Amino acid sequence: MPELHDISERRASLSAEQRARLKERLRGASAGMLQQTGTSAIPPRPHRGRAPLSFAQRRQWFLWKLDPARTAYHLSGGLVLCGQLDTDALRASLQALVDRHESLRTVFREAGDGEAEQVIREAVEVALPCIDLSTLDADARDAAIRREEHRIRAEPFDLARGPLMRAALLKTDARTHRLLVVMHHIVSDGWSVQLTLDELAALYAARVHGQAAVLPALPVQYADYAVWQNQWLDGGEGERQLVWWRDQLGTGQPVISLQTDRPRNADGRYGSARVTVALPGDTLDRLRQSAASEGATLFMALLAGFNALLFRHTGQTDARVGVPIANRNRADTAGVVGFFVNTQVLRSQIDARTTLAQLLVQTRNTAIGAQTHQDLPFEQLVGALRPERSLSANPLFQVMFNHVRRDHRSLAEWPGVSVERLDFEEEDAQFELTLQTLEFEDGRVEASFLYAAQLFDRETVERMAGHYVA
Repeated sequence: MPELHDISERRASLSAEQRARLKERLRGASAGMLQQTGTSAIPPRPHRGRAPLSFAQRRQWFLWKLDPARTAYHLSGGLVLCGQLDTDALRASLQALVDRHESLRTVFREAGDGEAEQVIREAVEVALPCIDLSTLDADARDAAIRREEHRIRAEPFDLARGPLMRAALLKTDARTHRLLVVMHHIVSDGWSVQLTLDELAALYAARVHGQAAVLPALPVQYADYAVWQNQWLDGGEGERQLVWWRDQLGTGQPVISLQTDRPRNADGRYGSARVTVALPGDTLDRLRQSAASEGATLFMALLAGFNALLFRHTGQTDARVGVPIANRNRADTAGVVGFFVNTQVLRSQIDARTTLAQLLVQTRNTAIGAQTHQDLPFEQLVGALRPERSLSANPLFQVMFNHVRRDHRSLAEWPGVSVERLDFEEEDAQFELTLQTLEFEDGRVEASFLYAAQLFDRETVERMAGHYVA
């Protein structure tokens, strides 16, 4: 399951001189706005059982109504647990997670005015079926694992009935289990995935040791944020931020046209495939040095390289890339499971004379400006700019870049078992091309190109990955 990168977390690592240059670029007022919004409190909502949809949820609801069977917005993953697993403690820990986070007890319905709303259930009982595959021979067991993993991931969610998180436990031998978890994106995001991993480890350890889990109190729930977001944007802040985005993106909305190996489908639906390459250590060292010298981050350097790659493969001098951000710049949302992630459209203007150093500076400035205007929901931006709509192309951008930093520390906190994270390949492609760079704890970086398998041959994407490394 993907995790999300938030530029604001990196600001503290800049030198004093770099922070001064950053402050000058932000022109004081924008920086002050960011600091103020970071400490503003979100009040509890007046109606506890229901709430309006957030802007991000509105798009998910719309997409689900168009195609309820689509799996592109399923967040799926799991854990491989080896040792003496206490299945009762695991089930109770999952239940405690659902009891703690309202979003995991939320369903959706259309109100009388045609608008959808969130309905938060008081209680939802977690089902954790345990499927014993340990008596099968090796080949049959491997086939059964693949079958069960596909089944739990591919089964559509009913947003109106729920539940919108499901789990299953596969017993593969006497000491090994595979925990599979799937959530719909409308109630979760990459940050939430890391939260659930950390809290599940703490809840399980406490249960096994016969203790009460000590987790920080949640000042708000996701539905509180949704109410606040609607009111806050209606109060004028949305229009103020929209002015910046209009100026940044302009009136024309060009479509990135990658040369494909086969014609595009009219409905824009494709299966997903992946090509992954490791970035050489010396290349990473130079990238980090170049970024630091310009007051930039590794994320910005990697994105600049992707912008250059798109220019080389399309010849287009005006390209827009979608970049997901965590959108948790308020302290009271940091520990809440929910769909906070926002998508920013970062524009690059390149010609044949543009150097990579110039492109890095441009990418840095664009990313910093976008981060200080990060609260405008992507859905509002689409509605305001009104790009030409088509089922075959995403509005405002057609390729995505996502930088992911892995934190596996909580995997070592499970008593009596060793734990490894289990990731799955996406079955449906959200975009024609996505570059996901994965930064590990030891500094290594892998670049994964996720692509529409019906559009590109694998060899084509492998060449593209080689060009990116170059």
